[in-house]
Amino acid sequence: MTEQSPASPRRVSKGERTRARILDSATELFSRSGFYAVSLRDIAAHAGLTHAGLLHHFPGKEDLLIKVLGRRDRDDARLLFGPEAAASPEGVLRTTVGFVSRNMRTPGLVGLYVKISGEAVDPEHPAHAYFVDRYRVLREQLSGALTTLFAQADPPLEHDPDLVARQLLALMDGLQTQWLLEPDAVDMYAAVVTFLRQLGLDLDLDLSPRHELADLPAGGT
Repeated sequence: MTEQSPASPRRVSKGERTRARILDSATELFSRSGFYAVSLRDIAAHAGLTHAGLLHHFPGKEDLLIKVLGRRDRDDARLLFGPEAAASPEGVLRTTVGFVSRNMRTPGLVGLYVKISGEAVDPEHPAHAYFVDRYRVLREQLSGALTTLFAQADPPLEHDPDLVARQLLALMDGLQTQWLLEPDAVDMYAAVVTFLRQLGLDLDLDLSPRHELADLPAGGT
């Protein structure tokens, strides 16, 4: 028998394909209707499974929601905390701006985050802790990068990095809502790049979302 080459891609199992289909269905339905309005039976039917078949792969709706939210975050974390981004504060900021470009190609996932994050302000919501932790990590990462970039500028930029990190995240989130409402009228990427330029940061970013980070993973993360 011929041995499989180490470089050969791993064959995806039937169970993995089924779980991916369930996550895709949950993402679409949660994006459309939010967490509370969608049942496990709705997701199962959308994925072409029975209720029992879905429960074979996921124990409950709360677990499924966290898996849906975490799927994209795994790729985002790999990019934001990977060696290229972590090696420089410029890399952290460029990668963050790249997420904006990627989001303009994934309205379903953007809708999911906008809808679920709004629901999750309720401390009893199953995704509340997820979003609290997510924003805390993003603020810390951005604040650290901005601290260095402001100090390196000539002359140094007199901005509060913690405050700017919060402003940048608020800008990105607010733009997502406006973009979902009227996508042809809102260029999220250009707005974020302009904001950074107004602070005195250029980072060689142009105003078109065709930049190098436009090939970030589009979804299923």
